[in-house]
Amino acid sequence: MKSSPQVVKRIIEEIRSHQTFCIVGHVRPDGDCVGSELGLAIALKNAGKEVTCWNEDPMPDKLKFLDKDKTFQRPKRGEKFDCVIATDCASFERLGKAGEYASERKLLINIDHHLSNTRYGDINWISAREASTGELIFKLLKEGSWPITPEIADCLFTAVSTDTGSFQYPTTKPITYHTAAELVKRGANLAKICDEVYQSHPLSRVRLLKHLYNKFRLTHNDKIAYVWLKKKDFARAGAETEESEGLIDHIRDIQPVEVACLFEELEPELTRISLRSKSDHVSVNEIAAQFGGGGHKAAAGARIPGRPLSVQRRVVAAIKKALSAPKK
Repeated sequence: MKSSPQVVKRIIEEIRSHQTFCIVGHVRPDGDCVGSELGLAIALKNAGKEVTCWNEDPMPDKLKFLDKDKTFQRPKRGEKFDCVIATDCASFERLGKAGEYASERKLLINIDHHLSNTRYGDINWISAREASTGELIFKLLKEGSWPITPEIADCLFTAVSTDTGSFQYPTTKPITYHTAAELVKRGANLAKICDEVYQSHPLSRVRLLKHLYNKFRLTHNDKIAYVWLKKKDFARAGAETEESEGLIDHIRDIQPVEVACLFEELEPELTRISLRSKSDHVSVNEIAAQFGGGGHKAAAGARIPGRPLSVQRRVVAAIKKALSAPKK
């Protein structure tokens, strides 16, 4: 194993010197967030630490198989911890109530792979070279000589697989496959993970997908695809908001489309956007940054205040501008 950066050694020292921990992640947790949080939490519990795992929003149903002991909890006021570790979260604000309620702490460690990370921790390990935060947690556990059990391997493989689009996104690198292979060697149950994450969808999600195919729009010579999901659409489908995860990929996959955008109504004048790019010269994290968001070159998002139609016009205009810009 290559020598690790000094920050990793410092994180290991801090973990060993503290006893009570709170592992936190971003609102609307995805597979990388949940897998990284739980993988680290289980490892620290196995090492004899007292560990709480918090997120403002509930875990998506398709990921509940990872949390047999129900470690994942909603934040509570009045708790005190020696150390809080944030995983897969680019900014403190994205932690929501998990960050707010975990303010009684001695130390905040920030572990993430987003280039847009604001380095809000007392200790920050930010490595955009990795396709997922799950890979960073894997490195941390290996360097700290903490056993990676099959249960942990399931969590971290799920993190790596989901944040690479099942190894399809351009962020996937040779080391990503090496990490996945090592996790399989340590007992990751591929059949179980694939069934739960990719092959089991509730009827409510299928109804959302039907809405998406009926309502998506194309513009800019069919290079841009976009669709709205409003609260009434979730209600009609009988779906929870977390069931929108991954829906954008269906319009991104349309052949002429280079950039896809999903607009989701959070409040009457607050919209969540998800962006995906297939274009080598369009980095959607740069588009998201114009609206206070961030992410990766091929996948990013933001929350934008304002009237829905105004938000749509501004975002689509920004995408058109990026697509029309001279290639670098």
